[in-house]
Amino acid sequence: MKTILVIAYHFPPGGGPGVQRVLKHITYLRETGWHPMVLTVENGDFPARDESLLAKIPLDVTVVRVPILEPYDLYRKFMGRKGAAIDVNVNKAGTQRKGVKERLAEWVRATVFIPDARIAWLRKAAKVGVELVHKHNIQAIYSSSPPYTCALIARSIKRKTGLPWIAGFRDPWTEFLTTPDRWFLPAAIDRSLERSVFNEADMVECAWTGIIDDALRKYPHLNRSKFKHVPNGYDASDFPNAVYERNDKFTITYTGSMYGRRTPKAFFDALDLLANQGLITPSDVHLRFVGRFGDEVLAMFQSSRFAPSIEIVGYVPHAESIGYVMKSEASLLIVDDAKESAEIVPGKVYEYLGVGRPIIALAPAGSAIEALLVETSAGLSASQDNISGISEIIGMFFDRWIRGESITQPNVQEIAKYERRAAAHQLGSMLHELHQQ
Repeated sequence: MKTILVIAYHFPPGGGPGVQRVLKHITYLRETGWHPMVLTVENGDFPARDESLLAKIPLDVTVVRVPILEPYDLYRKFMGRKGAAIDVNVNKAGTQRKGVKERLAEWVRATVFIPDARIAWLRKAAKVGVELVHKHNIQAIYSSSPPYTCALIARSIKRKTGLPWIAGFRDPWTEFLTTPDRWFLPAAIDRSLERSVFNEADMVECAWTGIIDDALRKYPHLNRSKFKHVPNGYDASDFPNAVYERNDKFTITYTGSMYGRRTPKAFFDALDLLANQGLITPSDVHLRFVGRFGDEVLAMFQSSRFAPSIEIVGYVPHAESIGYVMKSEASLLIVDDAKESAEIVPGKVYEYLGVGRPIIALAPAGSAIEALLVETSAGLSASQDNISGISEIIGMFFDRWIRGESITQPNVQEIAKYERRAAAHQLGSMLHELHQQ
């Protein structure tokens, strides 16, 4: 077995899709002849925590946790806020910032924290990483971003050791919807860091093809062959022992976060249209929202005609979240209302595929999500500005359910291609290719 150093900020007890990707990589990489050692954070300020995921870390995988100086405690004190961790990927155009403090905080974020608020972790983590390489005969490096500081840590270790390095990306870096509005000097520094990572990494592993297109658009000199699409997926072994049984009401479940540009407005507008047509009433449906929701989204829940039908469930452990979807008539997917959304394929959609319940997706026409649903016959998609199209999907699914028919006929063979094991094996093949060069 060859040993690979995996550098990831988002790792148990953190929760969320980024954690799942790394966790499954290290679980199934061992089947390809690569044994992972994980370098992660000791005291991360995660937007969500899921202690149950700690038990999913393979017992023979060594996890080295390095302390970090997190800026968010200072931010909360400055802003006079208390409570849970701050979500670092705040949508820059989602919520209106008011007052001097908000503007100053955004300026500091855009000017000081380059590429992100985890930059203070770089020096210490890189030092520990080099020590691990020499002590444990590590033969390759893999980094998972965001945060993009993880890529800089890996770059530093590669420069000192010469080891082959695969830079993993779940989202684009600069000019993305989560990128702060930087003025020209910090923006130039950020671009320079991004360019150096793409140049120096031996391969770049991307969760969706839009990341590759974005990188080559910004840096046309790059060799496309070093970029590899390794999609997210689902792991059926994580699914709880739950069986779908027809509910008394047509139950639609959403899991994940909603804030900023990701809101249920178009979904509720479509339901209102169906109600106005006399096709669906609030008493016909049960709308379940599981996860973390911004104040503006909570206000939409409360003001909706369908408010009596809504159940709000807070953040729950991963398996419990999947269980809610498994016991629903349909699952709801909403992507950000942004120009980048046509290429985004959230990790959540693959878990929806694995569960097998019909998917109602609010995504741009011609998007990668729409193509995935067509490929797998797992559901239907309509853009957020197509209220009648969304209502037709909901109405069609509801009508089939009322008549006792199958709502969709998913292509099981196509869906099986997105098992997490397959993605990890693909990463393993990339590592073998590099090691033989």
